[in-house]
Amino acid sequence: MATVSLKGTAINTKGDLPAVGSQAPNFELAAADLSDKSLGDYKGSRVIMNIFHSIDTGTCAASVRQFNQEASELENTKVLCISKDLPFAMARFCGAEGIENVDVLSDFRDGNFGEAYNLTYVDGPIRGLLARSIVVLDEAGKILHTEQVHEVVEEPNYKAALEVLY
Repeated sequence: MATVSLKGTAINTKGDLPAVGSQAPNFELAAADLSDKSLGDYKGSRVIMNIFHSIDTGTCAASVRQFNQEASELENTKVLCISKDLPFAMARFCGAEGIENVDVLSDFRDGNFGEAYNLTYVDGPIRGLLARSIVVLDEAGKILHTEQVHEVVEEPNYKAALEVLY
């Protein structure tokens, strides 16, 4: 298990993120239109996975806004905003906010993403949701950068995630 903190209280995830330099685990997630998306759908593009609990929290929403802005300036890069929120909720948020430069994906169907990346909380008040994390991949799906945010109410280190792509 990996331990993070929710407002100072320790909570645990299933384990550690996959190692930098390793091949990213495959996944199947639901897109906003309920189609299935897998890692293979993004092969040939660099990928930033912005993983969070729920679009309905301020910090999660801020990360989607920030990566939407940053993504518009990056070539051959896809930003995947991943949570267990229903695809409808994420699409509604993005529509209301004018967010067009990210793909919203949901792990609501079977939790395979949270299991493969060891990001499912196993205890605490938000157990079952995904831990706030960033995973950056190259065009072949190799992991270039990871961050599991220690204090879950804080935003990730955007600069560190983006620097590996320059």
